Amino acid sequence: MSAIEPNVAALLWFALLWTTTCLGFLILCGMYPMHTRPQAARASGALALIVLNSVLWLALAAGTLAFGYGELRLTTLIVVGGLVMLFAPAPFEAMPAIWRDGRRGLAALLVVQAAGLAVWLAVSQAGAQFVGAQLAGAPLV
Repeated sequence: MSAIEPNVAALLWFALLWTTTCLGFLILCGMYPMHTRPQAARASGALALIVLNSVLWLALAAGTLAFGYGELRLTTLIVVGGLVMLFAPAPFEAMPAIWRDGRRGLAALLVVQAAGLAVWLAVSQAGAQFVGAQLAGAPLV
């Protein structure tokens, strides 16, 4: 395995984070545009959950891709990322509709994406440094 990808631990973290990102994308796709949104996601408070989830999804996607680009070989990043994208709809379809289409699912997605960002910060040296610099008030570079 080390001949294919020497950093197996980073590969496993990337696969986990990218799977979370792909599943989040599939759930959020059903929430746009508003007139096609499931009835359970039209209730009060759902719009705020959708917007917050979208922001977290963008951060998680960018962080995961940056982590993969920095830690993995480019070929590994492309192959593993593509395989995860290819097979992500299977667990998505296996989820009960209440977890995919309603406020309960959006709240769970919010927690999962926040946990994914926490994992990214824990395993990514560059991510932790970036967030630390932003909290210290350093300008964006």
